[in-house]
Amino acid sequence: MSTPARSLLVIVLAAGEGTRMASSLPKVLHAIAGRSMLAHVLEAAKGANAASVAVVIGPDHDRVAAEASRVLPGAHVFVQGERRGTAHAVLAAREALARGYDDVVVMYGDTPLVSADTIATLRAPLASGAAVAVLGFRAVDPTGYGRLVTRDGALLAIREDKDASTEEKRIDFCNAGLMAFDGRAALSLLESIGDANANKEFYLTDAVELARAVGREAVACEVTAEEVAGVNNRAQLAQAEAVIQQRLRARAMAAGATLVAPETVFFCADTKLGRDVLVEPNVVFGPGVTVGDEVVIHAFSHLEGASLARGVSIGPYARLRPGATLGEGVRIGNFVEIKAAELGAGVKINHLSYVGDSSVGEGTNIGAGSITCNYDGYGKHRTTIGANVFIGTNTLMVAPVSIGDGAYVGTGSVITEDVPADALAVARARQVNKPGWATRLRERFTARKAQKG
Repeated sequence: MSTPARSLLVIVLAAGEGTRMASSLPKVLHAIAGRSMLAHVLEAAKGANAASVAVVIGPDHDRVAAEASRVLPGAHVFVQGERRGTAHAVLAAREALARGYDDVVVMYGDTPLVSADTIATLRAPLASGAAVAVLGFRAVDPTGYGRLVTRDGALLAIREDKDASTEEKRIDFCNAGLMAFDGRAALSLLESIGDANANKEFYLTDAVELARAVGREAVACEVTAEEVAGVNNRAQLAQAEAVIQQRLRARAMAAGATLVAPETVFFCADTKLGRDVLVEPNVVFGPGVTVGDEVVIHAFSHLEGASLARGVSIGPYARLRPGATLGEGVRIGNFVEIKAAELGAGVKINHLSYVGDSSVGEGTNIGAGSITCNYDGYGKHRTTIGANVFIGTNTLMVAPVSIGDGAYVGTGSVITEDVPADALAVARARQVNKPGWATRLRERFTARKAQKG
């Protein structure tokens, strides 16, 4: 008989102001790999199969609440009215704690690199009877960090740097801040934390000694410093971005994609790549990109909100904007931009073109320098191009306009009216040649210059 899964409540503390970010945006909403720091933390909680997630925010942090609800519609948001320490913040979610989950894990909205696996590591001692588990890491320079005081594998206390003895200051095993509690004892333990300290605040770290005082076990779980790195300024935000990008590149290659120069490719957290995808150097994936099998993305291309079917080739220097949907075997060449357009199988747009707010049927070829003129200064309009159409070089299609299946549009045309299927459309001025005109012009200009000279 299998052991019943333990229920998990995750409490995310996201009330920090983040003044060192020099931004009007709340700290936890700053993005890494196209996803807010808060979203990274909530995704980790979801990956850990949390039964419930509570997010504690500061007053007037409506944007943080909205982000929590967007990422996890079932998340419960609580407001910490005044900032009186970490234990005080956790108790802002008292209603969630009182529901009686087996495990309670406390995370931070500005610690975006923690994975679901690390949450599982932190919970493991609870299943063995521990009341409290703490994440710790080895610091090269532990100055400023709380020290994890251990003996024979047991966690005795968390000593703040300013309160540590000379011997304790030599400890390099430091508190990462994340903690887990036996859900049956969590509320009473947290309520027993006092504010008898210089700052008159309620510290979550005091739970370790309080648990031991009533005969319960406390355990420290070691992880890498990278995993629990917090973000308090723009430099640390960039460092976290670098870590996430390394993870995403490794994941892409492990899943069957070839990255010619991995360090130059930038992914979003939600990028999806198929097998046997080839990504050349200096490619950027924005949010919402899905790439099918055997796709080639040439150098210096930028993709956002796009879907690429099997066998597509784009770039170099291609830009796919939101709503770009490319069917099987589509070819997009250099300096081509696609936006809010569906391209059928086998479409070719190889050079210097813009196709926006459009539908293009399979097998159609759009020549160099062609543009769908979709915006009239007030609103967007749609262009519909059928299957197996040939659009000549330097054609302007002024939306709303429709070009039927099998039609041929002559080079240099400005199409303002619908083109029937299998018709030829030519919309340009008739060419007029004037023999000797250029010679006479040059003679006149030369004489005028000499007269002024």
